[in-house]
Amino acid sequence: MHESSVDKIPATGSVPQAHTPPGRLHFPTLPRTFVALSHYNYRLYWFGQIVSYSGNWMQSLAQGWLVLRLTDSPFLLGLVGFISSVPVLILSLWGGVVADRHAKRNLLTITQTVSMILAFVLAFLTFSGHVQFGHVTVIAFLLGIVNAFDVPARHAFVAEVVGKEDLTNAIALNSTAFNIARVCGPAAAGILVAVVGEAWAFTFNGLSFLAVIASLLAMRLPRWASNGTAGSPWQRLREGLSYVRHSPITLGLLAIVGTTSLFGVAYATLMPVFARDVLRVGATGQGLLMSSVGAGALAGALTVATYGSGGRRGRLLTAGNLVLPIALIIFANSRWFPLSMAAIACAGAGLITQNVTANTLIQTLAPDDLRGRVMSVWTMVIMGLMPFGSFQAGLLAERFGAPAAVTVGALVCLAAALLVQVRLPHLRSLD
Repeated sequence: MHESSVDKIPATGSVPQAHTPPGRLHFPTLPRTFVALSHYNYRLYWFGQIVSYSGNWMQSLAQGWLVLRLTDSPFLLGLVGFISSVPVLILSLWGGVVADRHAKRNLLTITQTVSMILAFVLAFLTFSGHVQFGHVTVIAFLLGIVNAFDVPARHAFVAEVVGKEDLTNAIALNSTAFNIARVCGPAAAGILVAVVGEAWAFTFNGLSFLAVIASLLAMRLPRWASNGTAGSPWQRLREGLSYVRHSPITLGLLAIVGTTSLFGVAYATLMPVFARDVLRVGATGQGLLMSSVGAGALAGALTVATYGSGGRRGRLLTAGNLVLPIALIIFANSRWFPLSMAAIACAGAGLITQNVTANTLIQTLAPDDLRGRVMSVWTMVIMGLMPFGSFQAGLLAERFGAPAAVTVGALVCLAAALLVQVRLPHLRSLD
């Protein structure tokens, strides 16, 4: 981030050697919020991601509704979330090793293709009427394996596409794409599920992967060359973990997002329960709630893209860390649908402001040749800990109800946020 030119990227790691990213255009009137879109490759990637993420959100909503229809169990709903994320916890560190050792575009093309096939398999089983809870869990587990290799590579790939100069903006715009999709995908899926069933949502998700695969293949990237670093995979893994262990700021940021992953995002797993049993708004209402999360998160991402520099990142991090749990407490205890939508939108804004800012700071600090491994630790914390959050939320919801489960998690996050303010005050001053 502090480099004045992408030519200053060290000639190590899997980042292409000292070059200005191809297709860089200069638009005098382009707002700084969207400056990363001046890169041809990043524009392809960004628009492809919007389409693919929209499909992912459609499948997420439809899968939750399918599980609830098949089992009528909040616990089993949480169990699916647990099963889908366990492979990320176990394998994501190795995903980072692979991402630093091989061309990330090729790796992403493979992972996106496999994800597309899994979506079509689930669609076929649902269309045929033979789908069972076991089928959903197996496919969720396989998708978790794919994500263990896909997510670290996807995060680290951005630096190769835009260079360090526009890295902060690109990370924020990645989140913007994710949350544009979160606005569109769930709303469309809610209507599809209510009208024609879950299978069509799975089908559209499978088709959406074609957009990101096409964007990857159309990019104009320099020939990738291995950094030639000696050492076994175990040695390379230890090298990445050693960097994280000896970086206090990185550890502090990972602790913040880890607490959120365990206790702050279980509301997403329980959203079908809130829609059906608490607010009584059905699948269409669930789509609107999830879209509200996306709208709030989109606002948060655009805020970081515009103002996430000039000494503001630490304050943005703190704001997000406090807004999220307060908004979740309001959501969990609301029985009025408009208030629930507003509260969950604020929660989305807080979550994305916190996580995008933390992601940017971690990637900025990480050496180029370690970025894939560092981001694999991020992936393990963000996605690998979520199964335990889903599991505990499912247990609490089964025993005490979904509102109590979300309230308890939010209170834990709020306590952690206040502890951070007391014990790690230097995080507020990060630029």
